[in-house]
Amino acid sequence: MTEINILIQADPELLPSMGNPGDAGYDLRSNEDLVVPARGRALVRTGVSVAIPSGYVGLVHPRSGLAAKHGITVLNAPGTIDSGYRGEIAVTLVNHSDQDFTVTRLDRIAQIVFQEYAKVNFISVAQLPGSQRGENGFGSTGVA
Repeated sequence: MTEINILIQADPELLPSMGNPGDAGYDLRSNEDLVVPARGRALVRTGVSVAIPSGYVGLVHPRSGLAAKHGITVLNAPGTIDSGYRGEIAVTLVNHSDQDFTVTRLDRIAQIVFQEYAKVNFISVAQLPGSQRGENGFGSTGVA
């Protein structure tokens, strides 16, 4: 298991936590009360800073229940938190509904997944090797 240093800037209840054993994401909570206006967005502070090890990234994802029930999602999903960032995690929520959405302090607003990633070296080539898909893009595999 990878260890990640975490700084809780306010209340210990803001510590990210898993909803269920085996979940990939850790719930992030709001550190403030605010309203995400209908068809608008708001930056929500979490009161949490992390020291992600080199070779890992924190990816901030929406919570599916907020999206399905209220039209609330993370605007730049997934949000990327690089290993060198040490500031407070803030989440930009967007409200796709026609009604204001109230966020209360300690509400679960997003989830963060920590993922190891590969560093690559780009090699300039005159032509890419072929593949079954080739250059076929959006929608090329059909609907069903």
